[in-house]
Amino acid sequence: MTITHETPTQSTTVQVRLDPAGNPLAIRHDGRIWLVDPATDSQHWYGRDSWWDTRRTAAKGIGDLVSVEYWRVQARIPGSDSPLRTFTLRRQPLATQWLLESIDDGA
Repeated sequence: MTITHETPTQSTTVQVRLDPAGNPLAIRHDGRIWLVDPATDSQHWYGRDSWWDTRRTAAKGIGDLVSVEYWRVQARIPGSDSPLRTFTLRRQPLATQWLLESIDDGA
């Protein structure tokens, strides 16, 4: 089996549907909806933004300006026998939009 890896050349915005607890349920990418497989282990972590390079300022108490949220989930096209693909998603501090970091075939 050939494993392919896609890394967008620039940040690609994707729509992510979350459950009430904040876990991804579905991803809309490239005109398709991908359902997150609940039988797989999703990974969730936070990184740090290089705030010193962004020159972003905010009023006191505005919120967390440095935590970048990441999810790595496995998803497939609903109603098909498509293989699972691994999506790595990123959300910048204070952002509402999700960005696609990469897509990998296989587990």
